[in-house]
Amino acid sequence: MLRIEEIKSIIEKLSKNEFLELKSWILEKDWQQWDEEIEKDSKEGKLDFLIKEALEEKQQGKLREF
Repeated sequence: MLRIEEIKSIIEKLSKNEFLELKSWILEKDWQQWDEEIEKDSKEGKLDFLIKEALEEKQQGKLREF
């Protein structure tokens, strides 16, 4: 397996288009992992406090329409 320094060296040698393609892939991968984490946390009830807070603020008339 390549070490991080070797990977960095290879990335430095990429063309601009190759770099942009890699960058897009990494960003998409990051968003996918984030989405999976949010979905997991939601299923486990870790985000229920956000719903509770929003409902309480709505009841108190603190929510604004956009």
